[in-house]
Amino acid sequence: MTTEVKLIKKQIEGIRLSFGSLLLIFCCTFLIILATFVQLDISHFILPKGLFEGADLGFKDFIHTYKFIPQIPVVMFVGAFLGRKYGIASILIYILLGLFIIPVFALGGGPKYILEYGFGYIVGYIPAVFFAGSILKSGFSNKNILKAVFVGVLTIHLIGVLYMLFIAGLKHEGWTFMSGWICAQSGVKIIYDMVFSFAALFIARYAKIILWFFM
Repeated sequence: MTTEVKLIKKQIEGIRLSFGSLLLIFCCTFLIILATFVQLDISHFILPKGLFEGADLGFKDFIHTYKFIPQIPVVMFVGAFLGRKYGIASILIYILLGLFIIPVFALGGGPKYILEYGFGYIVGYIPAVFFAGSILKSGFSNKNILKAVFVGVLTIHLIGVLYMLFIAGLKHEGWTFMSGWICAQSGVKIIYDMVFSFAALFIARYAKIILWFFM
């Protein structure tokens, strides 16, 4: 059996439970916490609205800078790297830490965080890792990576939006607030989450091969 076939076989089998795998789980949990408080300035080319209105435009008008928090791509990386079982374990540790031990969520922590509008996105990490992990279980082909990213990211945002609507309904918020919140949290951000999640899963594929090579 060639080395490449062995590596693929081990990837499909997943990471075995050991002290090393537990350490990886906690390291991935720390990575999720870190990503919660990291903000990246993503600058890229755009076509400004004024371009078709005859406005006097400068170079800066063609550059858009988006402030991006990479937590969702990191969650997708964790799910791909650890597999669905240990990936979910890492997410659960993150959630339990935030609810009962230390404020690792973006707006703090504690049991009352369940009533925060954004908590649904965190809840969505669990099924997203499960679905993405299930897709990637058959291999890290480009097709599987695309499917895992699409299903995983959409699952997080769908559950996040539905949860927000539920909490907003309990608090009797108006539609103006709800629609504005959805645009801010699940508008263009979905595109950034998908692009960077795709990159994260490619990194996870090779990180997993390197891991198994040394184990």
